[in-house]
Amino acid sequence: MSAPELVTVTIDERAVQVPKGTGMVETAAAAGIEIPVFCYEPRLGPPVGACRMCLVEVEGMPKLQAGCTLSAQDGMIVKTARTSSQAAEGQNSTLEFILVNHPLDCPVCDKGGECPLQDLTFRYGPGSTRMTFPKRTFEKPIPISPLIALDRERCILCYRCTRFSERVAEDGQLVAINRGAQSVIATFEDEPYVGHFSGNVTELCPVGALTSTQYRFEARPWEIQNVPTVCGLCPVGCNTTATTREGKVKRILSRNHPEVDEGWLCDKGRFAYAHLDASDRITAPLRKAGPRRFEELSWDDALDQAEQLLRAGGASTVTALSGGESVEEAYALGKLLREGLGANAAVLPEDVPDWGDAFRAPLSALRDARTIAVLCDEPVVERAPIVELWLKAAQRSGATIVYGAPGGSVDALVTDDATTTVEATNVYYLPRTPNGRGVADAWSAAGDGEPLDAEPRLLLISGDEAATDPSVRALARHADAVIGIGMFQESFRGLADLVLPSTSYLERDGTTINLEGRLQRQRRTVLAPVPDLLAWISKLAERFDVSVSPHVSVVFDEISARCFGGITFGEVGERASLPPRAERAGTPPPAKEHVAGAGLRLVAYRPLFSGAAVDRTPELQFQRPAGEVQLAREDANARRIRNGQTVTVSSNGTSVELRARIVRDLAAGTVRVAQHDAGELHAHVEVEA
Repeated sequence: MSAPELVTVTIDERAVQVPKGTGMVETAAAAGIEIPVFCYEPRLGPPVGACRMCLVEVEGMPKLQAGCTLSAQDGMIVKTARTSSQAAEGQNSTLEFILVNHPLDCPVCDKGGECPLQDLTFRYGPGSTRMTFPKRTFEKPIPISPLIALDRERCILCYRCTRFSERVAEDGQLVAINRGAQSVIATFEDEPYVGHFSGNVTELCPVGALTSTQYRFEARPWEIQNVPTVCGLCPVGCNTTATTREGKVKRILSRNHPEVDEGWLCDKGRFAYAHLDASDRITAPLRKAGPRRFEELSWDDALDQAEQLLRAGGASTVTALSGGESVEEAYALGKLLREGLGANAAVLPEDVPDWGDAFRAPLSALRDARTIAVLCDEPVVERAPIVELWLKAAQRSGATIVYGAPGGSVDALVTDDATTTVEATNVYYLPRTPNGRGVADAWSAAGDGEPLDAEPRLLLISGDEAATDPSVRALARHADAVIGIGMFQESFRGLADLVLPSTSYLERDGTTINLEGRLQRQRRTVLAPVPDLLAWISKLAERFDVSVSPHVSVVFDEISARCFGGITFGEVGERASLPPRAERAGTPPPAKEHVAGAGLRLVAYRPLFSGAAVDRTPELQFQRPAGEVQLAREDANARRIRNGQTVTVSSNGTSVELRARIVRDLAAGTVRVAQHDAGELHAHVEVEA
């Protein structure tokens, strides 16, 4: 690839060289000069010049220009408000116009103290107002959804929110209605803003017009602390910042990692922190005291009982892992059980293959791809939501997205042949759990023995998600006893004989591995109401003469020597880099094929808005998909089914009525139903209008 052509631009008498076509806002920044903006946000697509805050004087042009819409050309001479009285007057007038009807809400506005409008008014605006008439008011707040409140009188019509809805999420639900001075932001027919990424508009809004209902009136910037961490609710591993006040998490913000998430978050990652304060949170060890009743016991008694059950289970103990554990937690638990008991049997959250390591590339590489094959039967947005946004970005750039495997095999995509080379192919496996790869690697590194071929005497369940898995619960029915490790009583009620409290990803230090194979650092944002998991595993391990440190850095260093090339815990920084591509070690399995004449193949998927954390976040309940079957257009046309029509889905004498939704991301011959709607439906179904 040839080097970009460099051009020279003079800004406020400073000459700077930048690649031709660089935006003027970035060009000025390269010269150390600020061009103030409100509407400008490169992630939202081409600039629209709506707010006019970026007015600059350009030599040779008779009028002021919107700087955000200009690009660098050789020989341009630009003056900002620093050196041009005309540009300064233009910016002052723009701010004065924006503030004509803007309310004096700063003392009570959630944006107060971290508001671009406040900041730029202090730096650029007039010191006083000439306006004496009453400001315009609207009904407030307007509930855009249970998650988002709209104060219309604060809106400056920068259109960031509508552009996000239209150009990034592509849901088209936020729009500007009316014209001129009557323009306001609204949802179509005032329906709730339903979407996987709706919360991003609260962070994009440069004023306090769109705010989070969870954070509303909860804190002010001088009362909070912001802790960088990584989301632990899906395998993407979005970089986040947790805002805390008085020991409580009050909000989650994005922390832009341009290769992973580009600063976007799904609503589950942004809002599901409410699970930390769930009413059924386990804050002390619990012992079974009846069919569906627990009683608390002391930690000493709990460790005594855990030791007794583990010794009784011995090498026939089976461990069920959820995939939500940190690498260090999974390793410590594996070391205790595998070294202390010889209990090598485990139900891993999933079999995450490593063949993708040979084709490793950052998720951002999707945006530049020309052809993308999606081989996942489940909706990508439900399994790894930010990947869906990368796919949309690729499609906007002209990429072709194919759903289903060409030639009927995944291997056709990743073999060295005339059409596809290893060097040109990026392959991503989308796990179902946040840290399935890290948990599997940690368990493997903790020992190398073979499991006994025997019925489990003891089942140890790690994590609420594992405890609610039907296959794990079926295994529990054959065990003599069950130990649970988790956060919520309801997950283990009627299942476990002993439950030991655990912590959330927001309450621990540790590492996690995302779907790219990127090792990332999670930081403790608040103190948990229970001891750290490593602390009591360490104490329990002492009773079996197994050395497990209670300190995460020590545990990491031990596993790093076996799995991560010996890097230290301190080297896993706030913005993790992607490991280099590995040698090709294996071949992907063949793609699943539809059996002709056996009806439509059913895929029962787990929705993103499900699970223990979502169940305990009331504001997210409206996001759950309900009563819906997804079909490819070919299958819908063949059955004369219309979008939104009520249809009957049946198999082996079982049937359920669902609403049809025709989707583009599904290969013909397959239908999708959320797990909670699938019920007793089997692998192949018929769909009738």
